[in-house]
Amino acid sequence: MDTQQAAAGVPVQITVERGNNLRSNKSEPFLSFVRAEFNGTVLGDSQKLDVPLDDCVNFSFTCSFQCSETEHTLNDLAKEPVILTVTEVFPKEKKQKQDRTSVLGQAVLDLIPLLHGESRFSSTVTLHPVPESSTETSTQTGGVTPTLEVTVSVPELLLSDSQLSQSNLLSVTVETAYSVPDAWNPATLPPSIYTAALQIPLTAEKEQILLFSNGILKTGGERETAPRPKKWPLSPRLAPDAQPIPGVFIEREPTDFEDGDLTSVEDREFRAEAECNQKRVSWDTECRCFLDAGGAAGLTRRIAECRLWPLEVMKSPQAAKAAGGKSSKEKAQVDDEIQIPFHGVAYMDLTPLLYPGVKRIRGAYRLHPFYDSELQTKTKRTMSVLRESLKTSAAPPRLRRSSSAASYKAAAGKKTVNQVKVSQTENITDAEPQVNTEGEMYADSGSYIIIEITLEKPLVPKRPLEELANRVKELIPPRPALPRRPAGAERAVREYQAQIESVASQVLDQYQQMFGAAFVPGAEPLDPATTEQRKSRIYGELNCSGKYFAFKEQMKYAVVRIVREKMLRTKAFIDPEQLQAFLSQLYVFLVDEMHAALNKTLSANGEEVQAQTLLDCCQLKHFAREAQLNEDYQLAAHYYQERLSQDQSPSHWFDYGAFHMLMADYLKAEECFQTAVAIHQEHVPSLLMCGILAEMSRRYRDAETFLERATSIEPSSVVAWTVFGLFYLAQENPIRAEMAFLKATKLQAALTRLPEVDSTQTQVEGGQGQEVGDSESLSNTPALGDRTEEHRSSTIQEVKTGQGYAADSDTEHPVVHQPFTRPNTTIYMEAVKFLLENNALQMAQRALAQELLCPDGGPSSWYYLSLAHLQFLQGQYSSAEISLQEALTDHFQNPDAWALCGHLYYLMKDNKQAVKCYERTLDFVTDSSDPHPVYLRLASIYLQNREYEKAKSTYLRACRSSPSCRTWLGLGISCYRLGEMTEAEDALAEANILNNQNPEVWAYLALVCLQTGRKLEAEQSYKYTLQCKLSDEALLQEIRQLQERFGFGNPCFP
Repeated sequence: MDTQQAAAGVPVQITVERGNNLRSNKSEPFLSFVRAEFNGTVLGDSQKLDVPLDDCVNFSFTCSFQCSETEHTLNDLAKEPVILTVTEVFPKEKKQKQDRTSVLGQAVLDLIPLLHGESRFSSTVTLHPVPESSTETSTQTGGVTPTLEVTVSVPELLLSDSQLSQSNLLSVTVETAYSVPDAWNPATLPPSIYTAALQIPLTAEKEQILLFSNGILKTGGERETAPRPKKWPLSPRLAPDAQPIPGVFIEREPTDFEDGDLTSVEDREFRAEAECNQKRVSWDTECRCFLDAGGAAGLTRRIAECRLWPLEVMKSPQAAKAAGGKSSKEKAQVDDEIQIPFHGVAYMDLTPLLYPGVKRIRGAYRLHPFYDSELQTKTKRTMSVLRESLKTSAAPPRLRRSSSAASYKAAAGKKTVNQVKVSQTENITDAEPQVNTEGEMYADSGSYIIIEITLEKPLVPKRPLEELANRVKELIPPRPALPRRPAGAERAVREYQAQIESVASQVLDQYQQMFGAAFVPGAEPLDPATTEQRKSRIYGELNCSGKYFAFKEQMKYAVVRIVREKMLRTKAFIDPEQLQAFLSQLYVFLVDEMHAALNKTLSANGEEVQAQTLLDCCQLKHFAREAQLNEDYQLAAHYYQERLSQDQSPSHWFDYGAFHMLMADYLKAEECFQTAVAIHQEHVPSLLMCGILAEMSRRYRDAETFLERATSIEPSSVVAWTVFGLFYLAQENPIRAEMAFLKATKLQAALTRLPEVDSTQTQVEGGQGQEVGDSESLSNTPALGDRTEEHRSSTIQEVKTGQGYAADSDTEHPVVHQPFTRPNTTIYMEAVKFLLENNALQMAQRALAQELLCPDGGPSSWYYLSLAHLQFLQGQYSSAEISLQEALTDHFQNPDAWALCGHLYYLMKDNKQAVKCYERTLDFVTDSSDPHPVYLRLASIYLQNREYEKAKSTYLRACRSSPSCRTWLGLGISCYRLGEMTEAEDALAEANILNNQNPEVWAYLALVCLQTGRKLEAEQSYKYTLQCKLSDEALLQEIRQLQERFGFGNPCFP
């Protein structure tokens, strides 16, 4: 309603249509009427009507009230129901002036639909019995519930569309105060009143004091039942069964996702004891408030200015009355000297209500003794809500309704309670009252109160998921993964097969033109003579028509492609024997492929068999990371690209982007991450990295979009929420940063309480790699040189069968070791792990800074280890060494710290210290998180020091856990230097299979062939060594010396 309508008022019409199943204490018809009451005002009585037995009565009673800004406001509609009372009228007796009546029951009607934009609604409300009524049992006779059918209507909407969108409904539920002072006794007379009070702004000029004065003191012994109904704040005026609000209950909720003061693990045991065995005061009452646009904005502003909101409690004797009959001078003195017994306060942090999309907070808040100075310091308020309420009660008597919710208005141009003069503030601070002895009992008992605050709409709207998804689509348009296209030899073979199919189809058409249908169902097969005759005729027709030569020309280009791409022959043959051998090989290959093409064409159930690639994506990723370790970044990029050529999965693009992050090529990295998101719009790691890179490019809006989208897709991700909080922290938005960190902390706490995986299951998943990772089993294995030739050749086979890659494995990460288990970490350390793995160093540094400020964090061993890793990636080796020393001081048996120490000394060319660190890393019972670099670098140092037995043993362990060209090459070199040629050749052959472009592998194969007297293989290996451009001059000189010594192996020799 607009301003004019609000001043004049809008009539709200209430019609009681009929009553059903109404009964009196006598099984006979009776006379009754209905009274309607709202907001302490009687709206009217219906006519007295006869109620027939076992039938309904049509009251058709209509009453109304004016909803305006001054009386019966919108806020009254939110917090007050309409009370309908059905009364039985008895016949007058002699000498009676008035009719004798008895209340049959009460019903409550909630008017909240009018504030939801409805102009008319109907409801069937239950009629509840009133205590001490003679009809209490008769109304429920036979299990039939008496009801009233009511209709509510307004001539026009109370709220326009704009008012409805800008307004809000706030509900405050005070549930129970636990562990109250032991001095409180339910048997004490006179009984006490337990009151809680809270102040809420309704509009820009008006505030509401919510009083909850119906607390019930209970002894311990059992927990509160759940679910239990919430009650109206009108206890004295309602029947007991009419007090619950229909359809609204208090549910038992886990403390993991609670707000409040008692959410830590240490508080759970105390709360469990208090909520079961200690005394408590139960309210279970909900008060609702209607906030217009000004009130919602004022609430938001007040929370932003001061996050703590006070809720005051007190215990007062029931016999205590307000000083209403005293003189004005005595009243003023009472106002100044008013004392509140057992005055306590709970400071609620309402900041979560400013989180985007949050509409509800609930938690347990500690009760503190009330002091004016503390109230002013924490909440910037100078007046006690309870004291103000008691002063209002002691005011001169005027027409007031008997409601438990009192309100006051701040007139225009006057100061509100929070706008008191500075002199009054100074007086409060200077004249601190004496110690609140009764209030201190709350602190001594550990008292706390559970409160819930709910909003119909969030104060800060959250962007819908559809909007986020559309925004990401605008930034990164989705596209399907590019189909894999054949290239090179595969493409040549496919083109040849396509030409075969084309020629076969044309020949079949020619055959059918000459002889009719080639395949007739049920026909007998042709005899051999007829078959030969037809063959001769078809040959003659093809030759005479010129089609035979056309087919040859059609096939020629495909055959040439096979010779060049598949057979790798680009030069003419000089030796006729070699030419003849090549032609035989080519003929056999072409015939085989021709049969494959014809079988696929003519077979009805033929299925195309996809050729299996030699290296899978898992191995290629491992080889790429190994190349990064060896600082061969060109080879690493080659492996990443080959991996993408096999499968353009989002995770493959993500790994390629992480590689470019290591190279500090942020533009290329962002391109890779965006490609991953384009292929799969919900790839959370890529969205996180896109957000991080967007922030680095100062595109903050895009960064917020990416990070918020990641948290909406995977709301249980600790890393996503933590990175989101770090972003907001850099944007100087502490409220949203706190929101994200709080969400991540709750998720982390929930994860740490999950049951651990059974150790036997871990061993099964670890497979044979767990057994291979045991250093003790390897130390008891005899040296390869002491075995027979049969044992030597079988060793390589054992390593191959026990290698860390499973052909049928679904995972891309070959986990064959049991890594060192780190203790429960903070959310920041979880984020640091993700950021360091993907080389987001700037954000990782920010997370480490927050780890120092975290109450559960600090400079721990894992902090120093992560800091050293960060400094290591930044090239700050001296600082990394200092950080590692701190990490080892706190946790001397951390294999990851020793492994990083070894890497540090290895890059600093201090091989002696690196060997000590690497050997200590491998001596621990548990493996480091990534033992492969330890194996490689330690074995390479052994090779440099000519400790070939140790190098061989270490390379053998690496081959068993995660084989690669580098590990097999190292094993082959070690065996060659030990004179074990058979095993050296086997290992080098395995290395050649994994990478046939490695010149060092070809070089050592040439040495082995020279030592074993194989001339042809030695020449071929030496040729490929030169073709692959071996850069090791010493190794090349060694090959030439052996060639001169044995007189073969070099094609240049005569």
